[in-house]
Amino acid sequence: MTSITPRLDALLNTESFQALAQERLSTLAFDYYRSGAWGEWTLQANVDAWKEISLLPRSLVDVSRRNLSCELFGMRLPFPLLIAPTAMQCMADAQGEVATARAAANAGVPMVLSSLSTRSIEDVVNASSADVVMQIYISSDRGFTKSLAQRAQSAGCKALMVTVDTPVWGVRERDIHNGFCVPEGMSIVNLQRPGQPTGHSGSGIGAALGWTIDASLTWKDLDVIRQAVNIPVMVKGILRADDAERAFDHGAAAVVVSNHGGRQLDGAAPTARALPAIVERVAGRGPIIVDGGIRRGVDIVRALALGANAVQVGRPILWGLAAGGEAGVARVLQILFQEFDIAMALSGCAELSAVTADLICPSP
Repeated sequence: MTSITPRLDALLNTESFQALAQERLSTLAFDYYRSGAWGEWTLQANVDAWKEISLLPRSLVDVSRRNLSCELFGMRLPFPLLIAPTAMQCMADAQGEVATARAAANAGVPMVLSSLSTRSIEDVVNASSADVVMQIYISSDRGFTKSLAQRAQSAGCKALMVTVDTPVWGVRERDIHNGFCVPEGMSIVNLQRPGQPTGHSGSGIGAALGWTIDASLTWKDLDVIRQAVNIPVMVKGILRADDAERAFDHGAAAVVVSNHGGRQLDGAAPTARALPAIVERVAGRGPIIVDGGIRRGVDIVRALALGANAVQVGRPILWGLAAGGEAGVARVLQILFQEFDIAMALSGCAELSAVTADLICPSP
């Protein structure tokens, strides 16, 4: 197991890592990681919406032995959590995504690797004995996107996660104010194109990486990617029930209920509020994963009670990485597991199947 230093062990929740991360990160990096679009309403609403969900715990249930594990596409999860794709992790730690992969492997937690990573797909897969999923955008260079998907499969990634909520980049005012660009000496290595400009400069993410997305994206493009590989393809960035249904109609293996961490459309629904309608529409067709604002183990219980099969966590992982590298990520995962375990016991649930909708206290 990853060694956790006494200082990290003293941090008791994921929020406590953010202050330590801020001390260690440049303003450019810290603001890039924490920022949301425009006024950052959705960024905050994601967190608040989970807090608004009250639970009705069951009493006098034998929870002395608890089984928190589950399976997703043949991937065995120790508890229903994946590390969400987050970009440019070498800004937080010199080992970047490789450090995160090692911590994830020690915890047995699957990692979703961002296509905007600063370590190669092959380096990350080789560093992890746990499962790695590759996140991609469908760019204006469709041939490059297809080859990237096939490269991920060849490297050993267990699934693809296609992000579909970015026809254009959301406006992140902190990045524009800071003149964000990829720091000198770093590279978004998986997006290098021979003989083509990489676009790793400019003010704000839109100017830096505009070619990596495309406003003409349609469901037909998803079909092309799905047919190009033999591994499951998940669709990330779904907030509408009808879009979730379309995703499964087009062969998606799972949907990820997500608003991009509040970084795209400010004013988009928080994921906790969007989730129930999606579950009602498509439950049983495939796994439903949710991210956005999950900060505590009890939030995972809330998500499962609303019908999700698993959750993704992003920013807390970045704060752990910045605070303590591999050991920091390990400590964040340890905290989330321990909180979830205790929340399950206190809810009267010895296994995941016991987390049902009747645990949710009806709204007044």
